[in-house]
Parts: sequence; C-alpha cells; structure tokens
Amino acid sequence: MKVLIVGSGAREHALAWRIKQSPNLTRLWVAGGNAGTAALAANLDIRSSDVGSLVDAAREVAADLVVVGPEAPLAMGLADRLAKLEIPVFGPSRAAAQIEASKSFALDLMRNAGVRCPEFVSVQDKADAYAYIKTHPGPLVVKADGLAAGKGVLLCEDSGQAQAAVELCMSERAFGEAGATVVLEEYLSGPEVSVFAFCDGEHMSPLVAACDYKRLEDGDQGPNTGGMGSFVAQPDLWTPRLESEVEENIMKPVLQAMAERGSPYKGVLYAGLMLTGPVSNPTPKVLEFNCRLGDPETQVVIPSLASDPLELMMACARGDLDRIDVRWESKNYVGVVMVSGGYPGEYQTGFEITGLDDEGPEGTMVFHAGTKLGPGGLSSPPLTAGGRVLTVVGGGDNINQARQRAYSRLEQINFEGARWRRDIGVMANQRAAGTAG
Repeated sequence: MKVLIVGSGAREHALAWRIKQSPNLTRLWVAGGNAGTAALAANLDIRSSDVGSLVDAAREVAADLVVVGPEAPLAMGLADRLAKLEIPVFGPSRAAAQIEASKSFALDLMRNAGVRCPEFVSVQDKADAYAYIKTHPGPLVVKADGLAAGKGVLLCEDSGQAQAAVELCMSERAFGEAGATVVLEEYLSGPEVSVFAFCDGEHMSPLVAACDYKRLEDGDQGPNTGGMGSFVAQPDLWTPRLESEVEENIMKPVLQAMAERGSPYKGVLYAGLMLTGPVSNPTPKVLEFNCRLGDPETQVVIPSLASDPLELMMACARGDLDRIDVRWESKNYVGVVMVSGGYPGEYQTGFEITGLDDEGPEGTMVFHAGTKLGPGGLSSPPLTAGGRVLTVVGGGDNINQARQRAYSRLEQINFEGARWRRDIGVMANQRAAGTAG
C-alpha cells in the first residue's frame, strides 16, 4: 500500500513511525515532514495549507491512502477533493471538520444531541458580548469561534478580563477572521482528559485516552503552549465506568448526529473533556471536539496501538470498521516535549541537535517536530527549525517507569536553549490544569 501523510509535526512523525511497521506498506511519503520523517519516508516540500498541491501529489504518487495530521487542510476540504478522485483518505470531510473549525457549530450540535457541555452563547456583535458578560460576572471562557492554531481560548477571571478578551478577538482581530464570531462559555474546573475514537461514519473503535500539559512551566505556570507533554490516562482516572459513559453519552450521540446531518464522520474524533464534580464519580463535559489526533497525545497513544494501523485507517476510510479488531496495549507511555528557548514567544532556530544517535533506555522513542536536516543530510545532526522541537517518549509497565525512561533519554539530547518541563506524569492521576485549545 502506498501512503501519503500530511503534516510536519511530532504527531506526523509518530504516525509515520507506526505506519512504517505495517506489513501492508510498500511506499511512504510525508507532505511537509521534518528530519525525523526523512529517515522513514520521502519528504515532499508541500505546506499542509496548500490543498491543491496536496491533491496533485496524491495523484502523482498514486497514493492508496492519504493520512491527514493537522486540522487546517481538513477544514479546507482536502478530503472532499481526494474523494472526487476516488483516493481514500483518513480524515473527515469539510462539513464534518466543522466540529473543530467552528466552536459554535460543535456546541449547537452537542446541545441538540443532548451531550453535556458548558453553558454558552455565540455572538457576532460586541454589544451582545458585553451584555452577556454583565449578567455573568464570574469567571468566563472567551473563545474565537474559528481555527486559531490552538491560541484562541482565553480564560477570564472577571468581567474586565472578559471584555478585554472580546476586544482582542473582535476589534483587534488577533485571531483574524476566526474571531469574527466569539463564544462565551461557562468556566469549568476539574481534571481534563483527551479521548480518541477511530470512526468510519457509523462505527467507532474502542476509546483511548491521554492527558496533556499545556502550560510552559512546571506546576502549570507560565503561558499556554501547543502542549508540553502527555501521558496515557491512568485507570484511577480513566475508569471502565467513565469510558462507558463517554462512549454511550458523548461519542456515539455525536457520531449519530453527524450522520443525520448528512456529514458522516470518518477519521479520528477527539473529545477534550473536563471531569466535573466528585473525583470518585466525575461527570464528563465536553470542552471541545477536534477533527484529528492531538499533539502531543498522539506520541503516547500511537505506540500502544496493537492493530495494524493501515488496516484500521483504511477501514475508517472505506466504512467497514466493524470488520476490524481494534486493540490497544495496556502499556504506559509518557512524552516530554523539548522546546526552543523563548517559545511560545520569539525564538531562534538553526541549532544543532546532539545525542539523537545515542542508545537510550529500553522502550524509548524520539519524535521530531520543529527540525530540519543538517548540511550533511541524514549523515549529520539535524537542526532546530521550530518552537516545539522534539517529543521524547518512554514506555513502561507503570507510569513511573515510563516517566523515568523518558527523562533518562531526554538527558542524552541537547541543543542550544533547550527547555522542557520536569513534572510530566508526576501527578498522573490528575490531569494538568490548562485550557483546551
């Protein structure tokens, strides 16, 4: 099977790494890619937002399957254009991708399907926003309705902060057209968990869950980021009862609602949940839906996939997932993200990364994100090329072993200005606080 992966992050490197292990694979390309994917596949110099060139590439390489990592090309209709050429794609249609591309769409969908979510209002006028804020003086969450690269979620402790957030979105247009419509949401607190289901429009796989850390610094301090680390959700948080409730009362109703709208959902459905109420018996509420795998969650989830990834993804694309036995290993994984100094603000790139060829502890992996090949290509150390540079993953029989292995491997790697959190997985039974973006 000839496969084209779209994207250039650690998520896509992890997907390439797992797909490379499939006996069904014959050729592999990555549109975008990085220094890590270059060692596994042929990188194509195509941006994930260049849908036309992506379609052309899929046709030129005669891809049997296109696997889409990021949300933007899906929201731009990549899957629809590939479908017209009868090229199978692992990812939802443009209409189905609205579940992430428009927060108001997702909230309306959930409300109509009876899925628990925060109280909310969607506004297109500042006066309406200010009126709502006046009658809801407590903490609020202000969200740009559209795609904002994970940065359009603003936690506001009081009315003044909420009004400033509305100004940022609607007047200053800090998030462009994504902020033309703003969603004002009830503020929820509790552990967060990211839940993933592989879907074929009608059927879904057993769920898998992970927890991530969005704040830059230890103890959940500092600014929000794209994600500083993650771990596979532990059984004291992700219990069989909770898994069953999420499947029956959240994932299945949404999958059915999308089908009834004429937009059957194919690909990965990702629910960002807040567990409210007593820790012993929490009530899950949906903070957001995403139309793709998460990053950095993919880096700890994909290694635990025991089924053939290409059989699974092709079944989602074809609509016969019910014929596939989807299995997840019970092994624990912890992933720690190494970032450039200055991230998520301004940072420098082009620094040599050393230690990647060292033999790490058993069960460790390194997935590249913001990297590029050095002057000597694959024979020389790669260079930094982004804010989030690497995700270092450790696997083990328990969370502590996985965490120890991840950090031991990380200590072997170095580049100028490298930063990382030192508390990933420390409180594995309690999700790190932070916004779901």
